Amino acid sequence: MPMIDVYAAAGTFADTKQLARDLAATLMAIEQVPDIPLFRQNTAAFIHDLPADCLSNVDGDSTHVRVQVLTNAAALDRDKQLAVVRQLTDLVARAAGNPSLAERTWVLLTEAPDGGWGIAGHANTNDELVAAARAQLAQIVRNNP
Repeated sequence: MPMIDVYAAAGTFADTKQLARDLAATLMAIEQVPDIPLFRQNTAAFIHDLPADCLSNVDGDSTHVRVQVLTNAAALDRDKQLAVVRQLTDLVARAAGNPSLAERTWVLLTEAPDGGWGIAGHANTNDELVAAARAQLAQIVRNNP
């Protein structure tokens, strides 16, 4: 159940809400988690619009985008890491209407340690998250025979 933070100069994206939804849905698809409320309601993206003078590279360019993806431990194998970086970069460039932005988009993949993923006031272990997902899937199956 990843969290995605996107940092960019204000005005980079015309529709930040749609970008946030697209990023979250794409990450769920790459992770290959079940399409259940537990994952849909706890996979989210946050778009942070920054004043252009609040970011810069050494040359003074402020047209970079930083995407930080936080997942629970071991959620992404190497193929999924590659897919996340490629697909989120492409989404960001499309949302900005600027294909060249892909060259200036940094994607950072970060894992929360086991037990370091808090939801509803509880620090969950990976096993607890898996158990919660299985319980929700079982409930859905029982309610939809």
